[in-house]
Amino acid sequence: MAISMKGKSLTTLIEWSREEIQQVLETAVHLKMKQKMGEAHPLLAGKSLAMIFQKPSLRTRVSFEVGMTQLGGASLYLAPSDIKLGERETTEDIALVLSRFVDGIMARVFGHKIIEDLARYATVPVINGLSDYAHPCQILGDFLTILEKRGTLCGQKIAYIGDGNNVANSLIFGSAQMGLNIALATPPGFEPLKEVLDRVAPFFKKYGGSVSITNNPKEAVHNADVIYTDVWASMGQEAEREKRLALFKGFQVNHGLVAGETEDFIFMHCLPAHYGEEVSYELAKDARSVIYDQAENRLHAQKAVMALLM
Repeated sequence: MAISMKGKSLTTLIEWSREEIQQVLETAVHLKMKQKMGEAHPLLAGKSLAMIFQKPSLRTRVSFEVGMTQLGGASLYLAPSDIKLGERETTEDIALVLSRFVDGIMARVFGHKIIEDLARYATVPVINGLSDYAHPCQILGDFLTILEKRGTLCGQKIAYIGDGNNVANSLIFGSAQMGLNIALATPPGFEPLKEVLDRVAPFFKKYGGSVSITNNPKEAVHNADVIYTDVWASMGQEAEREKRLALFKGFQVNHGLVAGETEDFIFMHCLPAHYGEEVSYELAKDARSVIYDQAENRLHAQKAVMALLM
C-alpha cells in the first residue's frame, strides 16, 4: 500500500521509515523503466526546485537538473556566491523566502546544521544533496544498484573500506533500515562516529542486519557481496591530504585485497575517484565494477524522491 510522503524532507535516511525507503526504490524502478521505454512522465509539471550549492558537483547538479526536466518541472541553480548561506542573510530567512518561490529545495553544503535549519524553517520539502554528516541520495542510488545487480538488499554484506565519512554514515543508516550487513574497515581514528552507531542499534536489532568495525580491510571484505570505497580526503579536507595518504596506506581496494574472495561481488564507488589512492584503476575498470550504473542510478533515485516529496 502506498504511503503519502508529500511534504516530507530528506535530511538523513535514519529519519525515514523502512517503508518509505522501499517506496522510493520501487518508484525509482518504475520511473527508470518509463524513461528507458521513452514514455513521458511529467509528474512535476509546473513545479520548480531551488538547488543550493556550497560545494560544486558533477553528478549532483546534472542528475537533479535532468531529473526535474524529465519530470516536467524546472530547476534553478544557486551558486555559492549567489546567496552566501548564513553570511548575507540567515538560513532561516533564505528557507522562508525560497519557500514562497519554489516547490522544493535541494542543498549540497558543508555543515549538516545548514540542512537541518533549512528543513526546520522551509515550508516546502528540503532534500539533502550532501552534507558533512550524511549523503542520503547517494545511498538511495546505491541501493537501487544493489537491487538490480544482486536481486535483494536484505542479508547482503557490504564491505566499506576507507574513511568513516558522510557516505559511510549513510550506508550504515540505510543498512540498518533495510536489513543489510555492513563491515567497515578504517584506519585507527577514522571510524564512524559513536553517535551514528548508537543511533542505528535499535534498527539493526529490529530488521536483522548488522554493523561491524575493524582496522583490517582483508577482514572486512571476507565474503562480501558489495565492496565499496570513497576518497580518503573529501572536499574541504585538502589541508589533510598528505597526512591522510600516509595514514590510509594499505586501505586501497585492489586485486590484491580481493584475491581469494568470492568472484561475484560488485565494486562500488560514489565518485569522483582518485585512481591509485583509494582504488586501483584496474579494479575500478574490472567487469565487477558497477560505478557507472551506480552514478546513473542517482538520477532515477532522486527523481523518485522529488516525485514523492514534491
